[in-house]
Amino acid sequence: MESIETQLLNKYNIPTLFPSQWPDEKDNSSDSDDDGPTPQRPPTMQAARRSKSRFSVLEPSGSFTRKREGVEKTKDGVENLVQKDEQDPLGTYPSVVQVLRQRGLAVEDDVKLRNRFLLSSTTFSPSLFLSNVHSSASTDSLLSGLDFLSRSIEKKSASLKVLVEANFERFVGAKATIDRVYSEMRADGQDAPEPPPSPSRRPGHSRGASRTSFSARPRGASATLTPQAVAQANGEKKKKKNALVKESEYGVHGIKVPLTEVAVKAEEVWGPALGGRDKEDTLKQILSSVEKNRGLFEVGSAIQDAIRRKDHETIVDEYTRARKFAEDARYIVEQADYSKTPLTDSQIHQIIVTARMWADVEHQIVTFKRDAWKRLTSTHFSKHEGGTDQTKEQYMELISIMLELGVEDNPIWMWLSSRYEHLRKRLTETCERARMEIEYLRRLLGNQQKPGLKLLLKHLKAIPTSNKITAEPAKLDIPKTIEFWEYVHASMTAVLAANGGLLGEIVEYWDIAQSFIDGRAQKSLPMGFNNQSSVHHKLTPNNVTELEKGITELVNIIREHLFSFFAEPPIEDITSLYSPLPTSPTPTTPRTPISAALSPTMGSKFRFDPNNAPPPSPRKGDAWEKYAFWPPHSNALSGSHYLAKSLVLIGTAANELASLRLKETGSSVRLDEALRGLVGSVRERSVQAVCAAWNTDAESLKVLEDWTRDADRKDITTMPSRFLAVQSYLLNNMQKIMYVEASSKTAVDVLVPPSSKLLQLVRAQFVTSLYRTLSGMVECAEKGRVALGRDFEVKSDDLTVDEEEGDNGGWGKVDASKKSIRLLLTLSNMTFFQSEITPQLITLFETLFSVSLTDESTKIGSVLTQLDQQLFKSYTAPHAARIAGTIETGIFSPSWAPPSPPGKSVAERQPSPYVFTILLSLVLIHTEVSTTSPPLTPRILRALFEVTTKSLINTFQDPRLSRVGLEALMQATLDVEFMSQTLASYTTDRASATQTEIYQVLDGKTDNEARVRLQEELGRLRGVLKGLREGTRVEFSCFKREKRGR
Repeated sequence: MESIETQLLNKYNIPTLFPSQWPDEKDNSSDSDDDGPTPQRPPTMQAARRSKSRFSVLEPSGSFTRKREGVEKTKDGVENLVQKDEQDPLGTYPSVVQVLRQRGLAVEDDVKLRNRFLLSSTTFSPSLFLSNVHSSASTDSLLSGLDFLSRSIEKKSASLKVLVEANFERFVGAKATIDRVYSEMRADGQDAPEPPPSPSRRPGHSRGASRTSFSARPRGASATLTPQAVAQANGEKKKKKNALVKESEYGVHGIKVPLTEVAVKAEEVWGPALGGRDKEDTLKQILSSVEKNRGLFEVGSAIQDAIRRKDHETIVDEYTRARKFAEDARYIVEQADYSKTPLTDSQIHQIIVTARMWADVEHQIVTFKRDAWKRLTSTHFSKHEGGTDQTKEQYMELISIMLELGVEDNPIWMWLSSRYEHLRKRLTETCERARMEIEYLRRLLGNQQKPGLKLLLKHLKAIPTSNKITAEPAKLDIPKTIEFWEYVHASMTAVLAANGGLLGEIVEYWDIAQSFIDGRAQKSLPMGFNNQSSVHHKLTPNNVTELEKGITELVNIIREHLFSFFAEPPIEDITSLYSPLPTSPTPTTPRTPISAALSPTMGSKFRFDPNNAPPPSPRKGDAWEKYAFWPPHSNALSGSHYLAKSLVLIGTAANELASLRLKETGSSVRLDEALRGLVGSVRERSVQAVCAAWNTDAESLKVLEDWTRDADRKDITTMPSRFLAVQSYLLNNMQKIMYVEASSKTAVDVLVPPSSKLLQLVRAQFVTSLYRTLSGMVECAEKGRVALGRDFEVKSDDLTVDEEEGDNGGWGKVDASKKSIRLLLTLSNMTFFQSEITPQLITLFETLFSVSLTDESTKIGSVLTQLDQQLFKSYTAPHAARIAGTIETGIFSPSWAPPSPPGKSVAERQPSPYVFTILLSLVLIHTEVSTTSPPLTPRILRALFEVTTKSLINTFQDPRLSRVGLEALMQATLDVEFMSQTLASYTTDRASATQTEIYQVLDGKTDNEARVRLQEELGRLRGVLKGLREGTRVEFSCFKREKRGR
């Protein structure tokens, strides 16, 4: 049934139930509209016309056309009985036009097209109606529509009978009217008999005139040019026109055109009603054909729906079914042609429907293939990325669907070639862009000032002295340099990482290509319709060769990039950085947003300004200027750390690429040999760069001496332990660079040990750095803060560092302003170097590099001994000079060896004043040494005691002392014995021998009497010495030897 909205629209002949303005056509509408404009009526008639409301055009009138709701007018104003809209004849939709509008057909603008879908039109097309209005209808819905249509036809047939019976009398009256009108029209137009002349009229005078003269025309009423005469003449002409005579085609001439229009209207009005039976039969045939060939009608919509849902399995099934329908139709034609029999109507209909179906299906499949080709060639993935399995299944699914549908080109080869082009483009762009960005960062660093010793000390202290603590890479150098190293490592990772890098994608691509070359991957792929795609299951020899060339080219791109980056000097042209990054309107792979740090896998955060481009690094002869991978002014700590990590990546990548086992394609050098040479070149350049920075840093390692006591040993500073930590850190990283190890095992190993030349370079640099550090220690001890230059910040006047850099408290910092303190601590450090640090470093070097440093160890020991003696002499020489001067002054003093007081023995006397002066100075020295570096106390006091005895014998041997009397002999013996017994704890064999020589010298310069008296007074002299020792026990208690166990 029609909806109430449709009924209202048809009843009032309006396009919408909510019009925004009054329709213009309603202003010209009337109940008696005709073909032309309304003729002007006399004023009397217009006045007599009944006034109507403006809305009367919406009211039904008595005319026949107004009894039909929804009647249309043509452009000429002729009405027809085709409605603007109808209810679906099958009862599914309330409005046919609305359904067509949803299908995208502009039926409102095209009347002819709309009439083909309206049942009331004579141009109604059942096939077009079903294919558009019921394109997605199921069989059940079509059967229900058939029942609805049957009931509607029965109702209309009954209504037609009632209509005829109700209007029978009108038909009869119309016949009588037609007969009457015919008689009148037949008699109309005949000339009426002229009336006889009036008898009372007298004939007038007449004068003849010429035929052409105006006066020769008939006179009378007809000859008078008056309005009445003109109207009378027109009436006579009309009568002749409508007369049933031959000249007027028996009265038909005047009404021929209106009759034709009436016939057309009658056909439009009564045709649908009278032709209902024919339409019923036609619709039944259509429904029967639809039911019989239901599959044909469903294939197109099913494929369209499957394509929209990306249901590839359904696409293949429906396309296979369509192929079978096409094959059946082709078989019918072939059989008819073979048997020379004409096709039946049902066969022709089936062939036509199949052809239309196949054309629609082919169009959809061609469009789908075109889209599938685009998707296939843009499907790229990596097994290390998220959603990998789904993406991998996608490209295999696309290849499968292409093989199922049947294609001319090999989808396997097309995907492999597109994948290669994608990898090559990404690899080339990534390598070139990364190198230019690295050079950009390098130039920024090169135009900055070199970090001072203050920063270097901070970075050196970042190396922990404990093996249990790992150094933080971010603290090994200044932030800009660390950023440079991080970006270099990130660039290497983006290209060489087996997990997440381009190398991993290349290896995975070759694995996939190998599976297709071997035929393993094709086992799960379909053969297509009638095995037509089996030809695509095997790659041609040319395809295999192209794949091998392509993967070899990718490997060479990586190898050449690494070689040029490490072996060649920095590039000069970086102008490409200032051009925008190339973008694709349809990116083939997902891309991370441009953000984050300097990562080549996530875009770049660089914003290059051509107006502020950094100039090339200045040429000052520094070692780093010839290395493109080394940041300017970088220290060896950060360089060795990051290069060791990069070498692991490069070594692993070389093994991975060599394990691909690619065939040689015209190159004279085998691929594994080329990769082996690449690793060797990169290693050599890296070792050279690290050694150059190591050599530069060795000159500044003396800055580690901050005169802070070691926490474990208070007699030394932190310098030895920090130096050991720094050198060990460098040696361990250097070993990782020299002996590159891959992070994973591969089938082929191209990593070989370093050359002896390279190993000798590291050995020489190790020894050189040790020499330079030791020399710097001696320089710091001798010169103090002056040895570090002006760049090093000092606290007050002392060689110290800021408190925030660490203050150990307690022992902690020492007063380094005194040279003697510096010499003592440095001497202790040198001793510790000789006994602990140097042997540990040599052992570590021999273990890491599997070499023996016998010669180097001997040389290092000799240098340490020389430096130790130099420092020891620097400390003891001033004291020895003072002691010698004191002894000489005291002995040659007139008051030395005074005569004995009366009543006392010659042996009863006191030691000379110079003896106490020397002993007191030794006490001060003992205090300084024992509080600064206690282990040095015995060594220094023994040496000074030897100096004292040496000075004594030199003085006694002086020619100025030609003769020694009894008093002088007794005084000299007392002085020598008193100092010897007081410093008995620090007596050496050399000092004892010298003491014996002193007595011999004295004995040679005295007489026999004095010798005899000396022997007689020895007992008394021993008593005096004992008393002196008892009396000076407290003053010289520091010289006593400590008892064990205390």
